[in-house]
Amino acid sequence: MAGEDWIELKFRLADGTDIGPTKYNQSMTVSSLKEKIISQWPKDSENIPKTVNDVKLINAGKILDNNRTLAESRLPVGELPGMVITMHVVLRPPTLDKKSEKLQNDPPMKNRCACTIL
Repeated sequence: MAGEDWIELKFRLADGTDIGPTKYNQSMTVSSLKEKIISQWPKDSENIPKTVNDVKLINAGKILDNNRTLAESRLPVGELPGMVITMHVVLRPPTLDKKSEKLQNDPPMKNRCACTIL
């Protein structure tokens, strides 16, 4: 059946607002789903993601991988007819980007012995 290829999803943001529900094809990748979420992001929001790497989708306690399709992500599809699956959307904090860039630019620490001889 053609109806089995579609799944209805709603996305809950950290501030409690929702995006959706909207129907998506199960063959859609998580990465392209994140692009759609970013395009529908509330414009009056304090933090707006710029790339798909700024967004994490969580469903049933698992972070969805960008390279997998919705079907491969093993979403609980078809358990109840007309069911809407709610996913949580988590943003990477902007301060984390600056810290990770700084850590990458710093030279690696050399292993040093911290032995004390008595």
